[in-house]
Amino acid sequence: MGHVNVALKLSNPLDPSKNVETTALVDTGATFTIVPRQVFENLQLTVTGKRKVRTASNMETLEESFVAVEIKGDQTVTLILISNTLEKILIGVITLESLALTVNPTTGKLEEAETYLLRAQD
Repeated sequence: MGHVNVALKLSNPLDPSKNVETTALVDTGATFTIVPRQVFENLQLTVTGKRKVRTASNMETLEESFVAVEIKGDQTVTLILISNTLEKILIGVITLESLALTVNPTTGKLEEAETYLLRAQD
């Protein structure tokens, strides 16, 4: 299938005038969306916590924040992790699920996905 890149807009949820339009790599093996420190700083986001995660190289503790993300005209606010080493934005599955998007392995493109709401059994 190869790499899947997507155009997106990231914004500060508290101040949408602080935004960036760029491309990101969709990483279906990543749980969280990860942004480089420079993007975090340019959007003037606030650290909301820390999370211990396993990366490709080792265990790391990364700072967390929230960002508004728009892909293909749909928008959500999503949890992000802030990287001091990555230079490219990685879109994880939590963000994809929030936007009801999935990767089509045949075309290598993002498509709308079904969202399921389950009703508790009586």
